[in-house]
Amino acid sequence: MQVTILDYGVGNLHSLAKAIAAAGAEPVIVSDAREAAHSTVLVLPGVGAFAPAAARFSEARDQLQDAILAGLPTLGICLGMQLMFDASDEGAGAGLGVFGGRVTRLTSQAVPQIGWNALDEATEPLLEQSELREVYYANSFACRADDATLVRAWSEHEGDRFAAVVRRGRSLGVQFHPEKSSSPGVAFIRAFLQEAAA
Repeated sequence: MQVTILDYGVGNLHSLAKAIAAAGAEPVIVSDAREAAHSTVLVLPGVGAFAPAAARFSEARDQLQDAILAGLPTLGICLGMQLMFDASDEGAGAGLGVFGGRVTRLTSQAVPQIGWNALDEATEPLLEQSELREVYYANSFACRADDATLVRAWSEHEGDRFAAVVRRGRSLGVQFHPEKSSSPGVAFIRAFLQEAAA
């Protein structure tokens, strides 16, 4: 299975591609958002700022949104999850609008949140399959979903409770970094790819 990683000018592509390969798939990095819209499986990577990343796919925004809403299996990681929402306080530009809601700065004093944290109230089956309960974060912003029923797991950082996992159809957003969350994180990526191939 080929898995497209959309490169919108952020880091962390190497470790993500390595984790996808370890999960048994072939990672292909593309910078053309239109090409990404015609993928079999799409991954929106993490690390970076919302505005410049959104600007990189702005001309193909509608195409990407239509593809994802039509069932393109998509995994948004950290910033990638945030880009699947409507907009962000981090900067101007429209997100993909797959999930209704806004990205806001964490209200806790220690920002960014860097390190391990627990998942709470997890209802996402892929988390259970991969036994992923503790995950690695590196974030200053978090997604505030308009529809809480789309949230499949939560985390809390110094009193700020935020969505850790959201799902809509075949698309998932995760605020954490599964590729940095040890072997259960890679198992989560593998479970997502197996579901995408079904």
